[in-house]
Amino acid sequence: MSSKDISPRLFLDDEFEETKIVPDKVVCLGMEFPSEDARREYFRAELRKKLPELKQIEGFPIGEDDDIINLSDPPYYTACPNPWLNDFIEEWEKEKVELEKEGKRKANFEVKTPYAADVSEGKNNPIYMAHAYHTKVPHPAIMRYILHYTQPGDIVFDGFCGTGMTSVAAQLCGSENDVKALKEENAQIGVRHGICSDLSPIASLIAATYNLKFDPKAFERKALRILEQVEKELGWMYETEVDGKKAKINYTIWSDVFVCPSCGNEIVLWDEAVDLDKEIMKDSFPCPHCGNTCSKKNMEKAWETSYDSLLNKTVTLNKKVPVRVNYTLSGKRGEKNIDAKDKNLIENTNLYKLNLNLYTNKLPFGEKTKAIKSSNHIEYLHHFFHLRNFILNNRVSDLSGKDIYLQSWLTSIIQNSSSMYKFRLDRKGGILNGTFFIPSLNIEQNPIKLLKSKITDFNRCFYETRGNSAISVNSATSLYNLPNSSVDYIFIDPPFGANIMYSELNSIWEGWLKVTTNNKEEAIINKEQKKSLFDYQSLMYKSFKEFYRVLKPGKWITIEFSNTSASVWNSIQNALQSVGFVVVNVAAIDKKQGSFNAVTTTTAVKQDLVITCYKPSDAIIEKFEKSEDKAKTAMDFIEELLVHLPVHLSKGESTTVVIERSPKILFDRLISYYVQKGYAIPMDAQEFQKQLRERFIERDGMFFTASQAIEYERKKEKCSGFVPMALFISSEAEGIEWLKRELQNPQTYSDLQPEWMKNMLPPKKGDVLPELMSILEENFIKDEEGNWRNPDPEKAADLEIIRNRRMMKEFNMYLEQAQKPKAKRMKDTRLEVLRYGFKECYKQKNYQAIVTVGDHILESLLQEDEVLLQYYDIASSRV
Repeated sequence: MSSKDISPRLFLDDEFEETKIVPDKVVCLGMEFPSEDARREYFRAELRKKLPELKQIEGFPIGEDDDIINLSDPPYYTACPNPWLNDFIEEWEKEKVELEKEGKRKANFEVKTPYAADVSEGKNNPIYMAHAYHTKVPHPAIMRYILHYTQPGDIVFDGFCGTGMTSVAAQLCGSENDVKALKEENAQIGVRHGICSDLSPIASLIAATYNLKFDPKAFERKALRILEQVEKELGWMYETEVDGKKAKINYTIWSDVFVCPSCGNEIVLWDEAVDLDKEIMKDSFPCPHCGNTCSKKNMEKAWETSYDSLLNKTVTLNKKVPVRVNYTLSGKRGEKNIDAKDKNLIENTNLYKLNLNLYTNKLPFGEKTKAIKSSNHIEYLHHFFHLRNFILNNRVSDLSGKDIYLQSWLTSIIQNSSSMYKFRLDRKGGILNGTFFIPSLNIEQNPIKLLKSKITDFNRCFYETRGNSAISVNSATSLYNLPNSSVDYIFIDPPFGANIMYSELNSIWEGWLKVTTNNKEEAIINKEQKKSLFDYQSLMYKSFKEFYRVLKPGKWITIEFSNTSASVWNSIQNALQSVGFVVVNVAAIDKKQGSFNAVTTTTAVKQDLVITCYKPSDAIIEKFEKSEDKAKTAMDFIEELLVHLPVHLSKGESTTVVIERSPKILFDRLISYYVQKGYAIPMDAQEFQKQLRERFIERDGMFFTASQAIEYERKKEKCSGFVPMALFISSEAEGIEWLKRELQNPQTYSDLQPEWMKNMLPPKKGDVLPELMSILEENFIKDEEGNWRNPDPEKAADLEIIRNRRMMKEFNMYLEQAQKPKAKRMKDTRLEVLRYGFKECYKQKNYQAIVTVGDHILESLLQEDEVLLQYYDIASSRV
């Protein structure tokens, strides 16, 4: 192949020009423009002027000014903090007045009770499928909440928007067909406005793709022209020869090369481990050189060093070779082993690269990027791709220019066109989510085919009510561009602890955008970024504080929770209450199609939880501010809380208790609010219950206002049974008793976990509640199908011995820590372990151990637990 044949060909100016159509005039934020292009260029120029000021805001992304502006479609979407959000809010508030005049909304609209039903929605909606992302809540599920908490014209905010499903849901509330399909009673059809914000540029780009005005025909025309162009320029890279005829490559299978641990010769894994005739993949096989039994477990990867012209230095990567080609010839698919011409084609690709100006970038530092660097020596974006795919994707990126839909179209196939796409015998490959992983047998897919199929997916994302949203790249910790009390409802699905390392995993997409996440304010737990649970809690607190500020008084916030960690669950609830929100309900949301783990294991949690809170009304806030005796307003606070709680919940044919109406929970909510406001604690629990009974009506251990009690009795009469008050779980002992009752019928971990979270309360200060799995393993029996059950009486004794040994081991660790010089008080200890350890030390007359540990646990824990205090007092008198 000559150099002429392999040189890149650029578009002539008139080749890619759109058919000239006289556009309609465009009105945006009160200004009139001759076209959308004119509007876009005007606001891009304005954005450039504002960038110096915007760069001072937390979470401003990493990238050159030109790249940030090119990625933006202002004022609707900016790849940085959006300075026009306040302008949109002013415009939308004016629209509300017109809607009220038309009778489509009420001026005094108020939602008194939460949406308390469990929600189940699938993920196979066309809008959901166009672009992959780590997590998505199906927009029909979010619509149910928006329809309950808002009315037409309201402003819905999502500060951790991801792909923007909250705004999609808000806008689709204006679709009569979509609303009716949900079968929600009293649902008001009408568009709600969405404001989406996320720290990630790729998330915001996807959100813009799903939410802004979109012309499917224009998009398809542009996309097909790009494919036509890259086919002309680069189609030769995806050709093979079959029986002397040219065929199109669908994909090429690549194999890692290993080294025999016995003779040191190289072994191509595909050649020895894959038997296509028998359709099996062997775990072990004889070395073709020496006969030694080999497997991936006892072999090392083969490495090769080469000069990397993009980096201008040599790099060492694990050796891979192409082994098989899947092709299409005359409309029929076939496969063949790689041949000399195929290998020559790949070599020509290497030559072609020398004539190109390709772009790559270094991966950010973190846990997932550290892992791929360790396992595969990968540090740069282009190392994730076989060369011809990297070249073609670069060319598509060039041709996509400033069009956000074309840029999103390209990133939608990035993962599947990378080396992370796994080979399987059934040819149903895929990506391992939540990590960077390059399988030893991977598939190099033809990006042209991937891109062509994605055109249909993107076109199916069109819906009539698009174009009523604004998108921003922002840290949730600093929403400077949103005024106080400016949004009507908030729905968020925030990052939870160490679940997903968003900024690291997003780098494979954001590298193509040349704008990447500034992860300083990213709310995650990450050892490499030196972010602990405390750091995560601090960032979530700052975020919730901003959400509280921008939400209007008396309005609601819904938080989806998708983490199995009790410590993260408690930290989220504590953060919500500490900024002023009042928690009223916890329900379940089932997204049906889970991750691979959720589908195939009994330990994965298939349901997420939804926490519902409200911001206290102006009336109650004003009453507290004017009152000199804050204790007198305590019952006013409780009355507003009772008004916001569900009156009646059913489970099957039975009435089930609303645990938030129990005196313990009501008292906790009251104390949390007083502490958050800096008020003195108004009363003790005994006095609180006395006042509660004097002012409100008690039914089945719950408290109601008079009108609520009547409604509760009426609805209860229609149910055939009653599910009694659940046991609260605020200590290990209570957790064990709760599980004993729940496991009268065997259940899997994934069945138990959502209900466990719902019934869990924060433990005493200084006590640590073990994770659910730990308590199950120490106290219950698991069968072969993954179901947990109560132990048989004859086996319970054995379990008790094992559990006691574990607890004594942990107690001895406390003792060892307490005996160290200058040892400080231990903040996190297990109450059950302390009780058992004190008892055993007392039996053995080791009084000093009791005193030593007692002096180094939190004094409040020691003083408030009668068992610990009894042993400690006796031991102190005998030392």
